[in-house]
Amino acid sequence: MPGLATTEANTSASAPVVSFDICETYASFLKNEELSPPLAAILALSKLIETSDAGTMLELVKALNDGAGALKASTSNPISLNAGCELFIAFVTLLPHDSASFSDLKLELVRQGQKYAAEALTYRDKIANLALGFIKDDSVILTHSYSRVVMKTLLRAHERKRISVYVTEARPRGLGLRTYEELTSAGIPCTVVLDSAVSYVMDKVDFVLVGSEAVVESGGLINAVGSNQIAIIAQAANIPFYALAESYKFHRLFPLSQYDLPTHTSNILSFPLSSGGNVTSPLTAGGIKPLHEKSTNAGCIRQMTPEQIACNPGVDYTRPDLITLVFSDVGSLTPEGVSQYVVGMFAG
Repeated sequence: MPGLATTEANTSASAPVVSFDICETYASFLKNEELSPPLAAILALSKLIETSDAGTMLELVKALNDGAGALKASTSNPISLNAGCELFIAFVTLLPHDSASFSDLKLELVRQGQKYAAEALTYRDKIANLALGFIKDDSVILTHSYSRVVMKTLLRAHERKRISVYVTEARPRGLGLRTYEELTSAGIPCTVVLDSAVSYVMDKVDFVLVGSEAVVESGGLINAVGSNQIAIIAQAANIPFYALAESYKFHRLFPLSQYDLPTHTSNILSFPLSSGGNVTSPLTAGGIKPLHEKSTNAGCIRQMTPEQIACNPGVDYTRPDLITLVFSDVGSLTPEGVSQYVVGMFAG
């Protein structure tokens, strides 16, 4: 049921019914730019508990699972928010308590959820301070797309050391340009690199630093598409590949390839076919215009159509053997260490 609208009636028959929509609540939390999807999901689920009329733990867990399902169904990329949902629901089921009543327990769960979210806002600072020790003076760093924790780390490093940064353009959304703008405005020497020129620039960098959508149980990384190929090139060039990830992005997921990701669909990188099963030409599929239509503007740059972009992935999976270290608020971990930590997180 979209939005998971739940109601809570007052004891008075004439009192108005208060409606709760978890998707709207989640979206309202996301308006705070400091809150990432996992934290917004935790706060939305905490609000669900606050408005829920569940009288038993079984009913409450069902309501939370239904809420998490509604959130996942509302977005094309549920990976990051699902990490937050899993973490909070595991916390609810594993929390030891001595509450006098179930109502008191629900209030305690709400308090704990809000407390965790507030504390988690400090995690980027912890990661920045931890990664700072690995950044030497005059370091040349390659980063990809845009990441709040990476930005925090680079700005912290700039306060104390001399650094220069290459950033990929990160098409199709071009989020690398946002990174470029914020770094240059802070006085950090920065150059934008074509996604297709990563191997060209790799020999000039000291290490790669990327953020994360999620770090999975294998110790691998899910991040903005292009991260995997950067890691492959970095390993071939013997350049360290570091990932930064808050622990609430540790996800109980075990993909073996790109096609195991929850974001993968049959439309991703598919060949366009007509109703008769024949290959559709670019003209009938709304693709790139033919050359003769652009003869009046020889310098015009061709761009992908929205339909073509929609057929491409937004995130990809990087195998653990390509990752040097993961810097998190729980420490600097090898991919094997991440795997052990994630198993322990959900084991109580």
